[in-house]
Amino acid sequence: MALPHYAPMLAAPGSPPPPSQDDAWGVEMKWDGVRALAYVEDGAVRLMSRNLKDITIAYPEIQLMAGAVGGHAVVLDGELVAFDDAGRPSFGQLQARMHQRNRARITELVGTVPVTYLIFDLLHVNTASATAMPYVERRELLEATVRPGYRWQVPTWFRGGAQAALESSEQLGLEGVVCKRLASPYRPGRRSADWTKVKNWHAAEVIIGGWQPGAGRRSGAIGSLLLGAHDRQGRLVYVGHVGTGFTATTLRSLRERLAPLEQEASPFTSPVPREFARTARWVEPVLVGEVRYGEWTADHRLRHPSWRGLRADVEPSAVLEPGLRDVS
Repeated sequence: MALPHYAPMLAAPGSPPPPSQDDAWGVEMKWDGVRALAYVEDGAVRLMSRNLKDITIAYPEIQLMAGAVGGHAVVLDGELVAFDDAGRPSFGQLQARMHQRNRARITELVGTVPVTYLIFDLLHVNTASATAMPYVERRELLEATVRPGYRWQVPTWFRGGAQAALESSEQLGLEGVVCKRLASPYRPGRRSADWTKVKNWHAAEVIIGGWQPGAGRRSGAIGSLLLGAHDRQGRLVYVGHVGTGFTATTLRSLRERLAPLEQEASPFTSPVPREFARTARWVEPVLVGEVRYGEWTADHRLRHPSWRGLRADVEPSAVLEPGLRDVS
């Protein structure tokens, strides 16, 4: 019997639980990568992204995990992560793997930009769903079922101590922590405060609606991207521009991706500042990216955004203004 399909459970933004509630919570490090559910059966591993797209071809090194589950058919939840030379998760390096579908190029990248699957949950074993089990029991089952290997691991989790774990994550250069209520079930496809993500910095998903030609060293290339997100009424509104965080390779790749998407009119329903709109090259709003930023301002703008990369695992329709996403 084939394994059933699941959608990943999502965490809600928030603060660490107080020390008085330590006994009710588990804490995991938050890994800066790409979310993926792994379906392991019949000697093969199938990887599905957060937006339910098959991404198996991009990560062949994870196929060896098929022999590490004791012959069981399982559905696992985790994060695909690329590490830098210092051993820290690097979303920038992962970009080379996320969007690649050429088998020959992927084979090369496995050697130069290897990826590790960090597994933090187990949803299904053989014919039985585990989603109704409490988090703490699912973790025990996960650790008893999956044998860690070279390109897949089951990271440590902690009982309580969320604030100390958050401070440690910052010292280690990690994104933050995820606090999970020990008694909580797995809620497929739902965002729940039973999983609370606490970040060391702000990040937002954005939609590229246009770009400005560069000058000086960037003459003939992209100078900045014009960014949008959906407001409460579902309209695509302008939320700012980003001109930092790019490598020369990233700029060339973005120019190639945006060229066939160019259109005459702005896709935004709100005004774009005249100094940007005057020279803008508008594009069909179908590419989603991620930026790091300082704050979300009162006039609905991203302050000091820096580009992190494209997000093929997020649909444009799911991109909301940060102020809306934080209360969802």
